[in-house]
Amino acid sequence: MTPLSSAEWEILVLSLKVGGVAIAAALPVSFALAWVLARWRFPGKVLVDAMVHLPLVLPPVVTGWLLLLAFSPNALLGGFLERTLGLTFLFRWTGAALAAAVMALPLMVRAMRLSLEAVDRRLESAARTLGAGPWRTFMTVTLPLSANGVLAALVLGFARSVGEFGATITFASNIPGETQTLPLAIYSALQVPGSDLQVARLAGLSVALSVAALVLSEWLARRSGQERGRHVV
Repeated sequence: MTPLSSAEWEILVLSLKVGGVAIAAALPVSFALAWVLARWRFPGKVLVDAMVHLPLVLPPVVTGWLLLLAFSPNALLGGFLERTLGLTFLFRWTGAALAAAVMALPLMVRAMRLSLEAVDRRLESAARTLGAGPWRTFMTVTLPLSANGVLAALVLGFARSVGEFGATITFASNIPGETQTLPLAIYSALQVPGSDLQVARLAGLSVALSVAALVLSEWLARRSGQERGRHVV
């Protein structure tokens, strides 16, 4: 395989930037939701769970349309963010990152929730019995035992973000150098006759990133299970 061209490097770097920003933005929200769903009991929990996982079953184009309604400059939320923080999402790479974060969030929440639910609550109780407060128990017991699961969720979310297409093209459009990530670049190349080689090269990059992320996520998940097994009392 010949070295990547400058245009291909630009697409790859933009995809990595969008994926990185997406999981960074989704991390606190997804962990908070995972904690609530794993540890709290409250009326309407099933509905909250369903809303969190809604992007998994909605057509991505619908998710992109909903983001367009919420975050366009003329929308209440989008206009507020633009006026107060200077954040613009429409037709910008930030919009691609937002769409990717929304699509990755359900997978991240699910993986983190499973990791938190697998933590032995007896270890947390023992720490509190020995005088540790809630925050110290979380930092010294809960978080270390669930850390690999959280990392696996981040890697899985990153893979989903890099592969996002439908919501991104609907919300942020397909603009070379601004919002054109790998899936959008592949779509554009498919519209050009005689671009089979270009499609194959971009698809190869996408497959390589996805496989690497999935292998790393599986390794982290297995390691998390092994560490929890060693701590079972």
